[in-house]
Amino acid sequence: MWSSEVTTMILKGVGETLYMSGVSTLVGYVLGLPLGILLAISDKEGIRPNAALYRVLDMICNVLRSIPFLILLILLIPVTRFIVGKSYGTTATIVPLVIAAAPFIARMVESSIKEVDYGVIEAAQSMGANNMTIIRKVLLVEARVSLITGATIAFGTILGYSAMAGVIGGGGLGDIAIRYGYYRYQSDIMIVTVILLVVLVQLFQIAGMKLAGVLDKRK
Repeated sequence: MWSSEVTTMILKGVGETLYMSGVSTLVGYVLGLPLGILLAISDKEGIRPNAALYRVLDMICNVLRSIPFLILLILLIPVTRFIVGKSYGTTATIVPLVIAAAPFIARMVESSIKEVDYGVIEAAQSMGANNMTIIRKVLLVEARVSLITGATIAFGTILGYSAMAGVIGGGGLGDIAIRYGYYRYQSDIMIVTVILLVVLVQLFQIAGMKLAGVLDKRK
């Protein structure tokens, strides 16, 4: 039976899902943004080619992205327990979410930066701009629309990962869907949680695309 307790539980699940996804996306960008920049500039066509550095970073990203998130959750249980003090709950779930998100974000940042017209970079170099200035005032500025679009996609992906964390008691809507929809066969709760997850992803995607459209000088 649907009750006020169930409604409260669902609302709490929405809050936990947004908390996990938001913090994980933020920390993921703290790690993934500089990693993506390093990948872009150290590539053979970057502003500071470094084959050895690129191969190492490329291998790290490829290995981490190759591990399915559910398996990564289990593999990182000792690490999560060491950092947070426990391996379950919303805060604990942020650890594997960040590890999964960082290389994904790095690849998106790398791709966005590589889309910048090299003529703009050459113009900045001809005016005496150093590499750090080019990164801050040319690459990141010119790629901002693509970066925002990528951030929207990243948030949606991380939100989906957070739902998977319900398998090990990660909290949020995914945990509710598994505990009530799967184990207790309450399909109404399962359907509501799925709809809410879809709505959350769509809302953030619409907001991100609108922001990218506002910042797009080509329009």
